[in-house]
Amino acid sequence: ALTMAAAAVIAVAGAYMYLAPQLPDADELREVRLQEPLRVYDRHGALIAVYGSKRRIPLALDEIPEPLRHAFIAAEDDRFYEHPGVDWMGIARAAVNLLLTGEKGQGGSTITMQVARNFFLSRAKTYIRKMKEILLALKIERRLDKDAILELYLNKIYLGERAYGVGAAAQAYYGRSVDELTLAQMATIAGLPTAPSRLNPVSNPDQARSRRRYVLSRMYELGMIDTAAFDEARTAPVTATPHDAAVAIDAPFVGEMARLEAVERFGESVYTAGYRVYTTIDGDKQQAATRALRQGLLDYETRYGYTGPLQRLDPRRLPEVNALRRQLEGGARDGDANASERDGVLGRKGLGTALEPYTADGPVEAAVVLRVRDDGAMVYRASGALTRVPWAGMDWAAPRGDDGAVGAAPEHVAPADAGGDWRLVQIPEVEGALVALDPASGALRALRGGYDFDRSQFNRVTQARRQPGSNFKPFIYSAALADGFTPATLVNDAPVVFDDPALEDTWRPENYSGRVFGPTRLREGLVYSRNLVSIRILIEMGIPYAIDYVQRFGFPEEQLPHDLTLALGSASLSPLQVARGYATFANMGFRVRPYLVTRMATNDGEVV
Repeated sequence: ALTMAAAAVIAVAGAYMYLAPQLPDADELREVRLQEPLRVYDRHGALIAVYGSKRRIPLALDEIPEPLRHAFIAAEDDRFYEHPGVDWMGIARAAVNLLLTGEKGQGGSTITMQVARNFFLSRAKTYIRKMKEILLALKIERRLDKDAILELYLNKIYLGERAYGVGAAAQAYYGRSVDELTLAQMATIAGLPTAPSRLNPVSNPDQARSRRRYVLSRMYELGMIDTAAFDEARTAPVTATPHDAAVAIDAPFVGEMARLEAVERFGESVYTAGYRVYTTIDGDKQQAATRALRQGLLDYETRYGYTGPLQRLDPRRLPEVNALRRQLEGGARDGDANASERDGVLGRKGLGTALEPYTADGPVEAAVVLRVRDDGAMVYRASGALTRVPWAGMDWAAPRGDDGAVGAAPEHVAPADAGGDWRLVQIPEVEGALVALDPASGALRALRGGYDFDRSQFNRVTQARRQPGSNFKPFIYSAALADGFTPATLVNDAPVVFDDPALEDTWRPENYSGRVFGPTRLREGLVYSRNLVSIRILIEMGIPYAIDYVQRFGFPEEQLPHDLTLALGSASLSPLQVARGYATFANMGFRVRPYLVTRMATNDGEVV
């Protein structure tokens, strides 16, 4: 026996001498930089966007509630504050299990050993890796105190849904910060490290509930919670749902522009190095711009009639309204709530599946029409609620023909009463953009490149070129004033006819009203946007001069037509270029360069 013991000691010593030189320096953990995503903020520090494959919100240990810390200790390593980094009793249990079953389990892995593995080693289940893990854990315990180790663990551990650390997990599953979690939610998160996918409370609520019960039981047995807290948390429903990063400002086009600028300057490392990009955007103005653009596009769609439903479902598969209402009000589990689907009738889950492809950005929500009566339509919304839409919310829905003509409005219209906040709309087919900038500095204050970023990432503020039309006339008139015209100069508002070999037909421009007004002062030509006056001004001062002059507003020559249509705004310009031109007027003739990013900083605040 002594010989065997001596042999074991020699074997362990030999393993240590062989592996010790291969171990990394545990002191690296003192200055460790956790991978963090790129974050974009507005001028006041409100979050606009987050980019990166790993979601992480680093927290100091004192920012993590004690019950959440206790939940992880109870679930993963209840002797954490007692052992030297390795729980020899747990190792012994794992060794006995190996001898009896021949299976390599996970038993005996302490929080410190998990820190060693997560920061320095692979997850391969080999004897060599396990020995390195043990030796490195002992080394870490000699370099760092227990609280520092626990803080590293709670910020590094993978918890599913791309969430690393408890801060990101709280946001990913509950849309909350860690100090807003209930005990039941804390226990659910603490149960995830062993199998984040299998125990995911979103996709596997029953298994997550079972694991949560185990965590709560361990906390109760260890005296971390009392009976009342245990009973309340044990019976709480599983409330996890997927949540994106908690952005404060809805500005995805801004976020994308900032992301591209950061990648251009620092490369792909911005997605993991925790860079912060601070922009010129004003959150209040941005929200107002988003609302204005969306409402304008929705109103445009309303004026041009209804194009029809997104999809037609078999009426025989639609549920009876009162039966569905009982399901929703009863809070039934998915299995009970959708029992009727075995008979071919859609339940809550089936209706949700039908609506899933039609998610929309903004104040618009897809819905299934379940019943139509004289007082309106009863619909089931994608958010899981029954709502009555009164006829007054649908009286605009005259059919739109293939040629764009609008037919007759619906005949059955009644006054709206309860539920009148909801009305029939359709996702706009037409697109638009809006940009606002500070004329004194060029700082972009609001920018929206389209109705829905998820539907189209094409940024119409910077990438779309359209004819500005009469919006371009002030630049022509500015050139005229510089060329010797005065506001009182008389210009004949009379018909003009041009024969241009480059055109298929004779060009006869007209005023919008179709009328002519004879001798007109220059200022009136601008105020009333007279096309014929603008053309005659351009003829008199000459196209080459006008082209040269308007370039001073920042318009590239290659985007300007070298003919008389220039006076009517036939240039090909982006909304941002037009806004920059107008900013020159507001800035007393000084041209500004529009910019978005004010500074970029590392996760510890150092400006780069």
